[in-house]
Amino acid sequence: AAGEETSQLPFFVGGLLVALAGVGALAFGGESYDNVDDKKVVKEYFNNAGFERWQKIYGETDDVNPVQKDIRVGHAQTVDKILGWLDPNTIAGKTVCDAGCGTGSLSIPLASRGAMVNGSDISSAMVGEAEVRAKASLPTEQVPKFSTSDLEAISGEYDTVCCVDVLIHYPPDKMSGMVQHLAGLSKERLILSFAPKTWYYKLLKRIGELFPGKSKTTRAYLHDEADVEAALREAGYQVTRKDMTATNFYFSRLFEAKPVAS
Repeated sequence: AAGEETSQLPFFVGGLLVALAGVGALAFGGESYDNVDDKKVVKEYFNNAGFERWQKIYGETDDVNPVQKDIRVGHAQTVDKILGWLDPNTIAGKTVCDAGCGTGSLSIPLASRGAMVNGSDISSAMVGEAEVRAKASLPTEQVPKFSTSDLEAISGEYDTVCCVDVLIHYPPDKMSGMVQHLAGLSKERLILSFAPKTWYYKLLKRIGELFPGKSKTTRAYLHDEADVEAALREAGYQVTRKDMTATNFYFSRLFEAKPVAS
């Protein structure tokens, strides 16, 4: 289990900026990705210490510190932007895959608008919490179908595929293949958010690396926007809308992409 952090210096981890003082725990990946089983590490983390932290961050209780609260606000802003892109008049009756659904912060409001939602997450603990929250707030017939799965194992065909703040766990050499896999699941639209790789965010990341903490248990990866767009083009998609969420401790680039007309 992760311990408490010892430094008060916050550091940027891409889609989520985690403070060393109490949020825990995403370790920075360098330029080398050898000998790291990111999938195993992420799964173990979010089924244990990470689950307890992040269910509070994605919740509504007051037992969060200022940095955690700021991350909660940033993530909520990203979700609101996605909901704004998905017209409630047209999303009803559509199939949606929420890949990396966490505790259901996007799945639940989409289902409340009449979408037929399949939510999946690598963490069974997160999936269980999403189910509890969905059943508490939705009629039985609207509750999404939740399952435990990593992104690679997701299959099927959906009108819309969403993947929010998950690519942070994929190194650049695996990001392109994952984007193309997600695009292959979608018929009409793919919505992605990721940690943007700019000189400023890279600098913050480097500063964080100078202050190792006991509870940094997963790596976090930034991605060049051009590389994400190139992966989408390879999949036959083009970016149709962009947005950026930036609070004090949360930074996330948001893309909507649709198939290129043949």
